[in-house]
Amino acid sequence: MLLDLLNVQTVQVVEGTDMDWQQAIKLAAEPLLSNKTIEKEYVSEMLNVVKSEGPYINIGPKIALAHSRPAGNVHKIGLSILKTNHSINLVNNDHPVNLWFVLAAVDNNSHLAVIKELMELLTDETAVADMLNATNESEILKIIAHEQELQK
Repeated sequence: MLLDLLNVQTVQVVEGTDMDWQQAIKLAAEPLLSNKTIEKEYVSEMLNVVKSEGPYINIGPKIALAHSRPAGNVHKIGLSILKTNHSINLVNNDHPVNLWFVLAAVDNNSHLAVIKELMELLTDETAVADMLNATNESEILKIIAHEQELQK
């Protein structure tokens, strides 16, 4: 399922210099806006939740999973990745992030298979290290494809 959602249109690699966490989330969400998975209000909601709740989306070393509650501004399940070559602090210096995932869900259950596969990927330290060292989108997709094969 991850590879159904992640492709050359939904994976990005950028330098990340001169960006803050809000810009990183906005850029990470751009592919989902472009393919009509989400609306701009969903991006605003993700940012507002971090502003009010803090860096709870920092789900592991150098990894953030931006998301918000399912609402009418999400049209289908979506996932995107922005990999920044430079760490960007999420809220404060205690939370440097390089892998910015954006998850869009239409309800409370239909995205659980995506979450399961994503967690299998992100608990593989080698796969995460390889993604952090990746220099382009195709390398990240190959890492994910390889991990998916291992999970079969």
